[in-house]
Amino acid sequence: MSVTLRLFLGLWSALWTLGLPLILIYLYRRARKDPAYGAHLAERFGRYPRPMPGAVWIHAVSLGELRSAVPLIRALLARGDRVVVTHFTPAGRGEAERVFAPEIAAGRLQAVWVPLETGWAYAGFFRAFRPVYGLVMEIEIWPRMIFAARAAGVPLFMCNAQYPRASMARDARGLRLRHQVMRGFAGALVKSDLQAARFAGVGVGNIAVTGELRFDQPVPQALVAGGVAARRWIGAPARVITIASAVEGEDDTYLQAIHALRAHHAARGLPLPLVVYVPRRPERFDAVAATLRGAGLSVLRRSSLGAGFDPVGWGAAPALPDVLLGDTLGEMYGYLAMADLVVVGGGFTPHGAHNIIEPLALGKPVLTGPATGTIEYPFVEAEAAGVARSVPDAKGLEQALIGGFEPDPAAITGFFTAHSGGAARTLDALPGLMATISPSAGSAHR
Repeated sequence: MSVTLRLFLGLWSALWTLGLPLILIYLYRRARKDPAYGAHLAERFGRYPRPMPGAVWIHAVSLGELRSAVPLIRALLARGDRVVVTHFTPAGRGEAERVFAPEIAAGRLQAVWVPLETGWAYAGFFRAFRPVYGLVMEIEIWPRMIFAARAAGVPLFMCNAQYPRASMARDARGLRLRHQVMRGFAGALVKSDLQAARFAGVGVGNIAVTGELRFDQPVPQALVAGGVAARRWIGAPARVITIASAVEGEDDTYLQAIHALRAHHAARGLPLPLVVYVPRRPERFDAVAATLRGAGLSVLRRSSLGAGFDPVGWGAAPALPDVLLGDTLGEMYGYLAMADLVVVGGGFTPHGAHNIIEPLALGKPVLTGPATGTIEYPFVEAEAAGVARSVPDAKGLEQALIGGFEPDPAAITGFFTAHSGGAARTLDALPGLMATISPSAGSAHR
């Protein structure tokens, strides 16, 4: 460990220790809106009431990481492992408690808060669980977590990892401390050969290419059936476009494309398409509804129809709206199942596009904006296979929608099949990665 890294870790630990009052204030304020932030507070300080030594440790900071980890966790449980899953946000923990409720009741899995970034809090975590190894989902780089695991002799691996180009450019500046911290991992299970080369290029060793775990996520067939039925119930025309996970700053782009598409159909005497519009965050539901109506579009809110995504309970269908607003949570597969084509949000903002795997799982072709660095894998491969396309702006989106981007369904199925199996590849790779860890590679592995 370099002198620079030692000094950084000392400063990092001091900042977290001195900042504990501010952290507690933050948690208190968040708990006023979401009481889950204030629950089980002792866990954040390394105090866990139910020790479970010998567990496999999965760190899934929030909801997205937990969902990507579900296939892997199920594979671990199926082979008899016990699992502890750590989270920072209530969304991730709540989803774990919902998805794995039977396993939690049976004592085979625990969902807990990750300790705060202090050595003494992690010491309590390692005393309680003594993990055989840890898997950090995606690219969560927490210095104290990494080096506390080394000190405790727990091999800690990046899992389902990718190193976006923008992050590489940022990390290459200055002292390159993030590179040094990443080299503290015992290894990495990464999404593609490109990602393996990137991690190796900054000195991360012990790498295996295992693919993307999200390709193994279970598809909720009840929601898919509900989406197919909803399309019939609403009397949808020949074409349905779902705009999924639309984020703030993109609405004008989508409105321009919607109006252009409608004008194109009207000029040719074609039935006007139905747009299913699903905002990313629930806080935007009302504002988006007002924006759509202000643009002269008739809007039917999904939340007005009933509790479940099943038209049987929705009563008689109203007049066909211009837009069905997806203002509910947990029903994305229903909205996707209604579509002929899906526009994935986020790509028209600097924050980057969201998950394209869910629509591809249902055989739907995908369009998104130019900012695809967040989904570099599998977007590069999906675009090369002709099943997804990036467009530069609203005009490009108009042209793609009007031009009828329609890949062969067999191409989508083939692409998806070729990239599935990440959970099995991860479990197959771990013994080899564990075997290559040198007993002398720091106190981590002694």
